[in-house]
Amino acid sequence: MKNYRGDRTIDGVAVTVDGAPLPERTDLLEISRDGFEWSYEGHAPAQLAFAMLVDHFGNPTLAKSHYERFMRDVVANFGNEWEYTSADIDAALGAVAA
Repeated sequence: MKNYRGDRTIDGVAVTVDGAPLPERTDLLEISRDGFEWSYEGHAPAQLAFAMLVDHFGNPTLAKSHYERFMRDVVANFGNEWEYTSADIDAALGAVAA
């Protein structure tokens, strides 16, 4: 099970998956040029949602189908510091990948 973490620091935001930086995946879909953000609905939170789902599913097409809902239902509600697991993603999306 993967662990995703986000934190706002004096230097900006940091998002990791299992302790390593989460790639933005703008090579697959560029929603935002401003990197990741969360706690609201917008382009940067959508980029985070897409990147998390690409990493989770390993399937960009599946991630494209679900990132907007995941951004609205989950990413927009993250606090300053957050932690989310692959099991949490499956639960939030109704186990769509299962």
